[in-house]
Amino acid sequence: PLGSEMVQIVASGPDSDWPGIMMGMVQSVAAAKKYVYISTPYFMPNESVLTALKVAAMGGVDVRVLIPRKSDALITNLSSHSYIREMLDADVKFYFYEKGFLHSKVTVIDDIIGIIGTANMDFRSFEQNYEVNAFIFDRQKALELKETFFDDLKDSHEISLETWPLRPRIEKIKESFARLISPLL
Repeated sequence: PLGSEMVQIVASGPDSDWPGIMMGMVQSVAAAKKYVYISTPYFMPNESVLTALKVAAMGGVDVRVLIPRKSDALITNLSSHSYIREMLDADVKFYFYEKGFLHSKVTVIDDIIGIIGTANMDFRSFEQNYEVNAFIFDRQKALELKETFFDDLKDSHEISLETWPLRPRIEKIKESFARLISPLL
């Protein structure tokens, strides 16, 4: 029935000692049994989120991350790309959205939880910016978000562990530099 969803609104910001959105994300990923699907314009997670995603994938959870092929800023694009090899090595599936700039900030987990809000999957959103996310505990909403994720995958291509390392060396160097400064982006 309308209005029966359980929703937890979580805010984070520099005025809080508790990074609520990041902690909610880590807890949700750690609890996943079947899958974690993420759409984000930027993928520059802090160590806690990065580790949670890798551990989930290595434990058999289907973890997929969808990012735009081209970001709206070169340095964030390079920084996002710097995490891909590490994630592929941990059995996380990565996809480039090809139909434009994907700006959705959505995570869906196990047909149970949908997470939507202003927070990007990056250091600043988790620790420095004022952000708010809704953690929606509702099967129907989670299934709708999952369907949208798979619709977006139709306009995407999967990045393979076989071809990703074959990028030009200069790209890898630029990505490494961008990763060094990613906490500042």
